[in-house]
Amino acid sequence: MTMEQHTIQNSENTFESVWAIIKENALRQKETDRQMQETDRRMQETDRIVKENALRMKETDRLFKETDRQIQETDRIVKETSLQMKETDRKFKEMNSLMGSWANNHGSFAEEYFFNAFENGKSNFFGEHFNDIEKNQRIKGINIKDEYDIVMYNDASVAIVEVKYKAHEHDIPKVLDKAKTFKILCPYYKDFRIFLGLASMSFYPELEQKCIDLGIAVIKQVGDKVIINDENLKVF
Repeated sequence: MTMEQHTIQNSENTFESVWAIIKENALRQKETDRQMQETDRRMQETDRIVKENALRMKETDRLFKETDRQIQETDRIVKETSLQMKETDRKFKEMNSLMGSWANNHGSFAEEYFFNAFENGKSNFFGEHFNDIEKNQRIKGINIKDEYDIVMYNDASVAIVEVKYKAHEHDIPKVLDKAKTFKILCPYYKDFRIFLGLASMSFYPELEQKCIDLGIAVIKQVGDKVIINDENLKVF
């Protein structure tokens, strides 16, 4: 091999080597570009996810703030409602107290009115002559107690009068119970004749008739007088 041939062969080998290096570098660059593009895509995707998460967090924060506002508003409404209920309860109690006082005043007036009427003419009531009269007797036993508005006594009979300002049919059972409780609380009178009466400033026809049917004396105000209907009076 001549010097010239050796030089040409070396030149060819060098060119092929360089070209191979160039091709390899080109491939590497292409792969690097691809990786960079993939990295850029991933970064864009990450950025998109971060932005979406930020929006979601912002929306979540808004919802939390709205929920907190609603809770505070609900709490305010509950507090206002509680205050209103307390005020309403106070007014009801005040009204009940006034109505109770009104009812007690009217009840006391009725009791005093009928007691005075009986006391001023305490003979010959219920077909009997009564020697003694008492009002507002409160008697308490071991397991029982009762109150009697007007009680009249003689040697053989006791007359018990329940007084109402405005009587109603639901008062009748209470009147009937007076005879039972009186005999228990006052055993001395258990063998006496017990008469019952219902006194009221006003009667409606059904109530009056029911009392008459049961043998309870009807005692009512008519004008300036006290009228007693004891024609069907029963001994209890």
